[in-house]
Amino acid sequence: MMQQMQLVKCTINGKYTETMVDVRASLTDMLRKDFHLNSVKKGCEVGECGACTVLLDGKAFNSCIYLAVWADGKDIRTLEGLMSPDGKLADIQEAFIDEAAVQCGFCTPGFIMSSVEILETGKKYNRDELRKKLAGNMCRCTGYENIINAVEKTMIRRIEKSEDK
Repeated sequence: MMQQMQLVKCTINGKYTETMVDVRASLTDMLRKDFHLNSVKKGCEVGECGACTVLLDGKAFNSCIYLAVWADGKDIRTLEGLMSPDGKLADIQEAFIDEAAVQCGFCTPGFIMSSVEILETGKKYNRDELRKKLAGNMCRCTGYENIINAVEKTMIRRIEKSEDK
């Protein structure tokens, strides 16, 4: 069977890109293979664990079940895109460190990207709502409480900061 290729034009972490991909390739495979964005983890590969979560036009998606060709024209953000140009970590990344929300670290990029979608709404959620919103991500080391602490802390800080303006 002959491989079918298609051009995908998109923005990845603020940078416009073009690449030829196999029409059957997942977005995970494209991001890892073509762009070396290794924060996009290959976990379950069936959309159950959330380790491959990326933001597409601001919404969290499991990139393992999203075809790369569907990303044509999209704005994609991965964990690598959160760091500032001078190398400073994003506030949510710092909160994960401060709250010891990182154990083995495998699930961390997916949790952080799901958290970014939540935080960018600017809404205040209670802990139960945060748990539900993060339910698409699995932590096998059971670091859930610290993860919720990190997201809640960042959410509150951002809301307070916006109220001070």
